[in-house]
Amino acid sequence: MKLIIQIPAFNEESTIALALRDLPKKIDGITSIETLVIDDGSTDKTVEAARKAGATHILQLKSHRGLAAAFVAGIDAALRLGADVIVNTDADNQYVAADVARIVMPIVKGTAEVVIGDRDVTSSPHMSPLKKFLQRLGSWTVGRASGLRVADVTSGFRAFSRDAAMQINVFNPFTYTLETVIQAGNRNLGVQSVVVRTNAPTRPSRLYQGVGTYLRKSVATIFRIYTLYRPLKTFFAIGAVLMFLGVALGGRFLWFYFGGDRGGHIQSLILAAVFLITGFHTWLIALLADLIAVNRKLSEDVLIRIKRLESPERARQQPRERDRARVQQQQPEAKRDRSIRESGPQTQWVWLLDEAKLEERTGEKKPPAPVVDEVDEGDETEPLPSGPGPRRRRRRRGGGGRQHTELPGNRGKHLGE
Repeated sequence: MKLIIQIPAFNEESTIALALRDLPKKIDGITSIETLVIDDGSTDKTVEAARKAGATHILQLKSHRGLAAAFVAGIDAALRLGADVIVNTDADNQYVAADVARIVMPIVKGTAEVVIGDRDVTSSPHMSPLKKFLQRLGSWTVGRASGLRVADVTSGFRAFSRDAAMQINVFNPFTYTLETVIQAGNRNLGVQSVVVRTNAPTRPSRLYQGVGTYLRKSVATIFRIYTLYRPLKTFFAIGAVLMFLGVALGGRFLWFYFGGDRGGHIQSLILAAVFLITGFHTWLIALLADLIAVNRKLSEDVLIRIKRLESPERARQQPRERDRARVQQQQPEAKRDRSIRESGPQTQWVWLLDEAKLEERTGEKKPPAPVVDEVDEGDETEPLPSGPGPRRRRRRRGGGGRQHTELPGNRGKHLGE
């Protein structure tokens, strides 16, 4: 089983060597461990530092695209390199590298497909109380949206099996952590959390400039991803709220109208009409979005099949299949027939529409059946001259007026007519 540890990096010249140095060299159940550094358009000497630290593979992006784009590029490269397990970690050495064995073990044992490292933020000395509260709130919200119980949804220390990595499609340019959890929940992947340790921070976070920016982007990301996978439920709920407001305002207007106050409250009637029309259109949008979601799911399934066809295992199988077909073509006819007979009974389709073709296929000719003409009552018969072959009697009709149209086979009119 091959493990590739990918590390997205942007201007990490001072920490990338430390992150690579502490990675484990041997893990139970893993036969090969390789490292992949994704350089996200760094302007410093991150690539040279990673090469000197012994990185197995280095992927360089021409420009700075963001953490999510670097993560997706790394997953695609790891799959092309034939990884069976992919681990993603940070380049700032935030996580203890020895804990790679912890998050890999559930995948090796086959008990999980996605493993997320839990930093145990409630007892972490490196987080402020505000960040701890926001982290718990975000984990609860994403858990409701994905249907999973994940203790630390913003953790970037996570492992994926090969099949799970093929199903990852990140659309948000901000971060991949929230989106991949929601995707895993909607695809019914086995997700498990494992407690991991963290090191002291080496630099402030570059993902967001402040708590307000982080909250705004996180809420937008959660709503967008949830709407992407549950459009009918999302828009139906919004439409239901609008319809309820319209019915409530309409009921208020009718209450005053039938109560005798028929000269006012036109504003309630107008607002009721607006809310009802908007709610109805929102329900229509829900139906259309659900149809679009079906097409998106089919497109994702096609993309997964393409990834599997492009995998190194498939590329290694194709030459073997071609060689096997070439050897079978070069075999003599008798040897190939003998191999076919030894392989087991073969099913052959025979079309019984043309007996001549059937005789050519089997090599057997059926003897012609003797033909005997039916003799009507009162007919005179005489035998044919003797000779080889079946004897046949000739029929001579003795008189007219004997053919009846109601009898089977008589298509002519009655001769008496």
